[in-house]
Amino acid sequence: MNSVLLWAAVGASFLTFCVHTFVGEFKVARPLLASKDVPFAAKWLNFYCWHITTIYTLLMGAGYSYVAINPDKPELAVFLTLLNGCLAVLSFTVGLKAKINPFLFPSTSLFTLVTVLATCAFYL
Repeated sequence: MNSVLLWAAVGASFLTFCVHTFVGEFKVARPLLASKDVPFAAKWLNFYCWHITTIYTLLMGAGYSYVAINPDKPELAVFLTLLNGCLAVLSFTVGLKAKINPFLFPSTSLFTLVTVLATCAFYL
């Protein structure tokens, strides 16, 4: 396993967490909560999902860090990489369904970046 590329995946994971948490708060979370048009239950369920993503993106970096420190235990990195690839495809698909350029969603490019770096760490 290429530890440099795995640490790059850790960095990209942390970047994903920061963009989601600190940029997304102003661009997504606050407008969602301020909206009068979104039904009450839908608003708070979306806010709950927002925090699931916050927790996941933080633990994603921690998981890749664990594997970078313990390269003899790659199973967690394999799981995270598969999950991140699925999340990248999901983000891309949602963008297409909404008739929005999928790369306007930071999740598309950030989850793709983490997936590519981690995948390359396994093979290079």
